[in-house]
Amino acid sequence: MREEKIEQIKQYLEELKTVNFDKLEKESQFLSIESYYCHLNNGHKITREKLLKGGSNGSAAIIFAVTQDKEFILAIEPRVFTKETVDIGLPAGYIEKNEQPSLAARRELLEETGYEAKELISLGSFYQDQGCSAAYNHYFLALNCKKIKEQNLDEGEFIKYILVDFDELKWLIENNYIKGLNSAYAIEKGISLIKEL
Repeated sequence: MREEKIEQIKQYLEELKTVNFDKLEKESQFLSIESYYCHLNNGHKITREKLLKGGSNGSAAIIFAVTQDKEFILAIEPRVFTKETVDIGLPAGYIEKNEQPSLAARRELLEETGYEAKELISLGSFYQDQGCSAAYNHYFLALNCKKIKEQNLDEGEFIKYILVDFDELKWLIENNYIKGLNSAYAIEKGISLIKEL
């Protein structure tokens, strides 16, 4: 891996690392839990809790994006409750109410990186955490991406993106820099599909 790329990654990881926590004494305005008695067809009743994100189920679009120059777009952002408090992954974001997953993928890629995809291919859709959530994540391969504008991040959103070639992407995976399952899955599926194209 190029030394200057490693240094850039380390700089972004350090910049977005959480250094302290102050617990808020207020109710969450984003996460909520609903409790249910669930009546099964076999006559039994179980209790379960459902996690909501922003009043919806928290379904998301995850984008494995490849530029026109055959570089991969990775996002570095705070993941404050992980061991490292910061993560390298893929551009991703929540699907808005009544929004098509493919449109959410295009919107999130553009907002988080300023890149627009010429072609978008579905890599599949899967539940995120069936035990407590109805979130259904959609994975996409975005091809021939071109930079058309600057990032347009939401308030409180801090994302640095980097471009890496295939060998650098492989190095980051092999050296455990990419730890999120959503990103790892989309990358694996995307690389398999790229090899077939």
